[in-house]
Amino acid sequence: MEIVYVYVKKRSEFGKQCNFSDRQAELNIDIPPNPELAEQFVERNPVDTGIQCSTSMSEHEANTERFEMETRGVNHIEGGWPKDVNPLELEQTIRFRKKVEKDENYINAITQLGSIMEHCIKQNNAIDIYQEYFDDEDAVEVTEEAPSAKTINVFRDPQEIKRPAMHISWHPDGNRKLAVAYSCLNFQRAPEGMSNESYIWDLENPNRPEIALKPSSPLVTLEYNPKDSHVLLAGCYNGQIACWDTRKGSLVAELSTIEYSHRDPVYGTIWLQSKTGTECFSASTDGQPTKFMVGTEQGIVISCNRKAKTSAEKIVCTFSGHHGPIYALQRNPFYPKNFLTVGDWTARIWSEDSRESSIMWTKYHMAYLTDGAWSPVRPAVFFTTKMDGTLDIWDFVFKQCDPALSLKVCDEALFCLRVQDNGCFIACGSQLGTTTLLEVSNGLCTLQRNEKNMASSIFERETRREKILEARHREMRLKEKGKAEGKEDDLREEEPALKLENLVTKAEEEFFNVIFTELKRREAEAMKKKPKPLKQPSLETDEEAEGEEGEEERGGEESPTLEGRP
Repeated sequence: MEIVYVYVKKRSEFGKQCNFSDRQAELNIDIPPNPELAEQFVERNPVDTGIQCSTSMSEHEANTERFEMETRGVNHIEGGWPKDVNPLELEQTIRFRKKVEKDENYINAITQLGSIMEHCIKQNNAIDIYQEYFDDEDAVEVTEEAPSAKTINVFRDPQEIKRPAMHISWHPDGNRKLAVAYSCLNFQRAPEGMSNESYIWDLENPNRPEIALKPSSPLVTLEYNPKDSHVLLAGCYNGQIACWDTRKGSLVAELSTIEYSHRDPVYGTIWLQSKTGTECFSASTDGQPTKFMVGTEQGIVISCNRKAKTSAEKIVCTFSGHHGPIYALQRNPFYPKNFLTVGDWTARIWSEDSRESSIMWTKYHMAYLTDGAWSPVRPAVFFTTKMDGTLDIWDFVFKQCDPALSLKVCDEALFCLRVQDNGCFIACGSQLGTTTLLEVSNGLCTLQRNEKNMASSIFERETRREKILEARHREMRLKEKGKAEGKEDDLREEEPALKLENLVTKAEEEFFNVIFTELKRREAEAMKKKPKPLKQPSLETDEEAEGEEGEEERGGEESPTLEGRP
């Protein structure tokens, strides 16, 4: 309880001071019992009293103060060098080490410490308390326990204006932390005053984020470096690539320039396997690596090879089957030829050997699917999230028509999920920025007996079935095409025989029409040039000569066509 106000009064305002002292007890008045009153007492019989079979209990409540934990750390750096030695200069440090190694005190100290360390090392080598005696045995089948999951922690967005959690990344060293990227992808509809910060959470302290990452633009994706857990790679909404080093604070350590950045939001970033561990790949609607698979907004998966020599070889193949954008694409960690896609209202499993259709798919759900991922420890288990706040866990060895477990995580839409490396913990991000940490039962995170062989046989069986169906469909299409071409050839043979007479008649009519039109035109011109009566004979002779010459010319030109008339 908080003290709201304290009333203060001076001692002089209380009046005369009271002095107390000890003394013996005194009897001031004594009232003996009256017998007449006792005669007037009337007993009540019977008496109704309410009783219960159980003991009476009372309930008390109290509001306790919220317990908040805070974690603090100290960065230890190399020290202990003399003032005249610069630890950054390699030559000075080597020179100082050689000087110290020649000192007799140093040699004596190392000799004494060496014997003590040797004794401790021999003790540790004597008995290995962490030795596993049952590594070679087959995995135990855990089927008696029903699939289940429980909520471990909830990490809420500390900002007043809530933002969707778009991407989650597990800490590579022990999975003790979660990096969550928050952003709003609604174009030009983000609320005013919305924060750009993303956070790193400690799994044991959900009250306050451990580190706040402060970018210039909201983060869409965020990934830990698997070789250096202090370094994080992020893709921004404005297309830039940012890099953080948590040892240097909350500000960005490295940021790509606008000229060499993406033109659209960066939807995916991954660290590439390299010797230095500093190479990364970013994906947007305008990016590409060497060999990769991309899920497009048209529902098509494209397999590409950037190092191909010709343009035709750069696009290896395409897989089409979704009716909307593909929000998740991941290969099976045990069988890389098979991959999972999530889009529209279904999740589909594909094989690289079958390109025309998927080999397995879920039923069409009432809610839109937003994300999906394979289990890292079980080849037959994968997870999907939906817009109604439901997390579905599928085990197609156990059941293929429905999910093995469907869990209502929250009331708002789930946008992303990430599975821990051991498969026991799942982190789900919602539309209001709430990240829920779930723990699944042992049956869902323990490799079952012969599960790898069963999953492989299911993949191969479904792939063969799809190949047979594809071949059948191909034959049917060829037959239909052949029938259509045969009908066209028959029509082409029948049409000339049927229409030959019509074409000849039409050609004759057009020919005579042209001749009559030309004769009329010449007669009209001759009437306009008609001379006087005296000179009429010579003109008629000329006209007749001209007419005869014209008729001879026309007869010479038109005779081949006329001879060919039937």
